[in-house]
Amino acid sequence: MHLGAALLQSGRHGSRMKMLLHDQYEREGAHGGQCRDCGRRWQSARMPGRRRAAERPVNGQQKRNNDHERREEMSKGEDMMMPRRPTLFFDAFDPLDPNGNITIKWDVISWTADGYVAVVTMYNFQQYRHIQAPGWTLGWTWAKKEVIWSMMGAQTTEQGDCSKFKANIPHCCKKDPIVVDLLPGTPYNQQIANCCKGGVISSWGQDSQSAVSSFQVSVGQSGTTNKTVKVPRNFTLRTPGPGYTCGPAKVGKPTKFITQDGRRVTQAMMTWNVTCMYSQFLAQKTPTCCVSLSSFYNNTIVPCPTCTCGCQNNGTQRANCVDPNAPHLASVVSDHSNGKGSLSPLVQCTNHMCPIRIHWHVKLNYKEYWRVKITITNFNYRMNYSEWNLVVQHPNFDNLTKIFSFNYKSLTPYGSLNDTAMLWGVKFYNDFLSQAGPLGNVQSELLLRKDLSSFTFEKGWAFPHRVYFNGDNCVMPPPDAYPYLPNATSRRTAASLLSLLLITFFFACF
Repeated sequence: MHLGAALLQSGRHGSRMKMLLHDQYEREGAHGGQCRDCGRRWQSARMPGRRRAAERPVNGQQKRNNDHERREEMSKGEDMMMPRRPTLFFDAFDPLDPNGNITIKWDVISWTADGYVAVVTMYNFQQYRHIQAPGWTLGWTWAKKEVIWSMMGAQTTEQGDCSKFKANIPHCCKKDPIVVDLLPGTPYNQQIANCCKGGVISSWGQDSQSAVSSFQVSVGQSGTTNKTVKVPRNFTLRTPGPGYTCGPAKVGKPTKFITQDGRRVTQAMMTWNVTCMYSQFLAQKTPTCCVSLSSFYNNTIVPCPTCTCGCQNNGTQRANCVDPNAPHLASVVSDHSNGKGSLSPLVQCTNHMCPIRIHWHVKLNYKEYWRVKITITNFNYRMNYSEWNLVVQHPNFDNLTKIFSFNYKSLTPYGSLNDTAMLWGVKFYNDFLSQAGPLGNVQSELLLRKDLSSFTFEKGWAFPHRVYFNGDNCVMPPPDAYPYLPNATSRRTAASLLSLLLITFFFACF
């Protein structure tokens, strides 16, 4: 059946028709020009009444007008069907956390003489990507000439030019304010709920209670009704570096609040939401972690690929590389840390030059179980990782029996498929990964029950498919470098060599 006619019969027009015809254009038109009439199909399906009117008998002038109108519609339709560059939201898609995002909710809770008071709340709905110190930085652009009279639970980094105000001086007069969280220990009269954590926000999978951050803002010169208030534009979120792309603010249903005694429900005057998505490509151009492999059945230790995160002979990288055997290591690290750009990694000189290395060791093989040891090593002299987490994808995680000294949570973004595990440290024991040095590592062991229908040590099956550290994808060694299982071929080769030696010895004796 014709694609447009089928959708018309089902009563589904509009954006879905456009999307399907766009897909057909990419399949056919982009590979041979077989969908030249996609624009006509779209316009005909969207406006069936106009198509039927054009089919009626008309005079010459009407026919020329209709032909001209049809050509314009076709050209517009073809423009709509042209392939478009994927948006940053598509670039930010994470297959292990397809619904992960940071949602910023802006609730107007009361009106003032020249504006409103709002509570701004950030929800980190990402399963395993948290915001660590020095914390988040939120920015936006005012739609009109708004000012910030006061704030609780946060502050702007700059006040801006407030010289036109004589009596009451606003907290911030900038057109594009930048807001940061207050530090722990802030006086109580400057706090609100879920504030003052230095900008640190846990991931939703790790600790949903701590995956929220809030502040209160009093806005002036903004309008005092739902019709006169304009939502801010151009939201930006840094954590503290780049990586997040925020969409436009969208007005939604007003948020409802329950009082502490649970006996009354209040409602915001106005609410709008902003969704921010993460892209590792935007955050950094080079990887931040790598994976090495080993096993009990092979003496080979497969290291991280060379120059995974940089090379030692790179002139720009050499300044950020420290020899761990340097005689005065502490002073060398201190000298580097006093320079500019102290947030950039200062790593040990290694073949991979990555701040983090994850080592996966297949340790033991039992009759019904097998054991794996995981070691996370920090090579960064400038960073202590608090509330770190590790995400590993392996088909045998549905039979995980016991894990030692790590917390565990199963991630099942696709229903019953249970092949992804989230691991993180035990609070006050190993949830803090110290900087590079003797204490800069954490480790644990996993005991997994064998699924006889799929278990094997052959072809690298015992090694993970994918590894994430703090939400960033780690570089795996190439599959052909994995420790291989000694097979029958190698045993036959050894037997052949032994037979050849015996025959040679026999003829030498006689």
